[in-house]
Amino acid sequence: MPKWSRHIIEEVTRNLVGEWSMPPEKARRREDELRKHFPEAWVEGYEPLLNVMANHPKDRHVLAAAVHSSSELIVTFDKRHFPVSSLLPWEIELQGPSMFLRGMYELDSILFVRKLHEQAANIGMSLGDLLVRLEKTVASFVRFFREEQGIDH
Repeated sequence: MPKWSRHIIEEVTRNLVGEWSMPPEKARRREDELRKHFPEAWVEGYEPLLNVMANHPKDRHVLAAAVHSSSELIVTFDKRHFPVSSLLPWEIELQGPSMFLRGMYELDSILFVRKLHEQAANIGMSLGDLLVRLEKTVASFVRFFREEQGIDH
């Protein structure tokens, strides 16, 4: 079950708009859809833990929300803000997005492939086009996926 806080989603939205040029109205719709479809994912009440987190101050809210929600895993591109020493006391693992997606694929490759096809169809593109887009952020996963599925680039 995914978990995130208002602070995490605000940060993601800022990055989608600022760094990825997503239109603000689309980013707001995305947030609304997350609230609608994942009401149990929202973590609140983690703020008292902020001062005891030993990771980078900018991302202490992420670790505090993970600890408060009893999460076992944080998925992030920014591994340098989460040294192992800051995660060990909480028994939380850190994974990059490519490794996380690979793990999801290995859990149930048939379901994963079906969902990837559905996602591509839902945004009006082919699986190949979606993979090209995903290569920008999760290149090692896309390479793995293409090899596993026998898909040429």
